[in-house]
Amino acid sequence: MALSTIPLIGLRADHFRHPLDLQATNSLKQLPGLDLLVRQVLGGVGEQFFYLENIASSILVSDQQLPHLHQLLLDACQTLDLEPPQLYIRQHPVPNAYTFAMRGKQAFIVVHTSLIELLTPEEIQAVIAHELGHLKCEHGVYLTLANLVVLAANLLSPWGKILTQGLQTQLMEWVRCAEFSCDRAALLAIQEPRVVMSVLMKLSGGSPSLAPHLNLDAFVAQARTYDQISSTELGELLKQTQTAQLTHPLPVLRAREIDRWSSSPNYQSLLKQNFMVYNNKVTPKGEWRNW
Repeated sequence: MALSTIPLIGLRADHFRHPLDLQATNSLKQLPGLDLLVRQVLGGVGEQFFYLENIASSILVSDQQLPHLHQLLLDACQTLDLEPPQLYIRQHPVPNAYTFAMRGKQAFIVVHTSLIELLTPEEIQAVIAHELGHLKCEHGVYLTLANLVVLAANLLSPWGKILTQGLQTQLMEWVRCAEFSCDRAALLAIQEPRVVMSVLMKLSGGSPSLAPHLNLDAFVAQARTYDQISSTELGELLKQTQTAQLTHPLPVLRAREIDRWSSSPNYQSLLKQNFMVYNNKVTPKGEWRNW
């Protein structure tokens, strides 16, 4: 790795969590019966459907298997002050990565082979760090529930889809907001905003052959231009309609957020490790809880 990062010992999720993530999480917790649904659904179906199926269809990364990727994971965990989860590589033509975490079970991250082929080592580490952000922020239960709700909606009758639509809509809104926090985690791990924004650029319109020819400065300018659409009520409505059914915010919007936050006093203070001191005491080493 060409980049040298500052270990952020004592880092907690509240130090970098995006305000939209906090607001959406609080709203989600107010849904009646959600805790019961989490216990009932994730207690049985979730483990079998996600965990066992993944083990059977993916490659577990370790110091003996793809050690260069394993080192990227370890380095990112060290910087973010996080215990390493398992990392799997899965053969898949769609560039993607996701995190799975359940109560009492080993958390793991899955990265698709097509994403590995598209990115540089630094960018791959940014993707891994983004997924680590989900664990640091304890997003695991709601992420898994969102995946199950989407799956169930596709299998239900039209009436069943109507009944789950409200929950699915609110879960998807939360997922999009949570992504902003995880992009911040990626930036904190890499500590170079251009690397994170380059990942988003390649996810927008990249391929292994096109990626070397993309212009990051032009993409950042494109991201900044996106704000101009919000100057009218109609523009804001169009933006909301465009993103309502997405599981992730638009890449240009995510790049704009990274561009902004990388210049903020909050980000700069984290790199200076000011967060380590609280009431004249060093904060204890952070951990992620196994959902």
